[in-house]
Amino acid sequence: MAEETPQYQELLEYIVKALVDNPNDVKIERRVDEMGVLLSLKVHAQDMGQIVGRQGSTARAIRTLIRIAGLKAHARVNLKIEEPEGGRGPRKSETSLGDLNL
Repeated sequence: MAEETPQYQELLEYIVKALVDNPNDVKIERRVDEMGVLLSLKVHAQDMGQIVGRQGSTARAIRTLIRIAGLKAHARVNLKIEEPEGGRGPRKSETSLGDLNL
């Protein structure tokens, strides 16, 4: 008997596929443990900016919606957005005084 996909996972898939340019590359894995449900989201590297948004605002909004949908299903749901292979490395810190030509 196949396990039915929870509504909060279907909601996540619907939202993410509507936002990205490469909807066929969207992958969602679901893990359940004593802490609750962890949904791991993988998207195409070029779509990361659309999922994260400015200062993480889009990702924060998606997480909020998924948590609320999870509450309706009596589950504690968290979302992990996986960094794609070859993704952006760590950001450069702000210009230090050593970098200034004084």
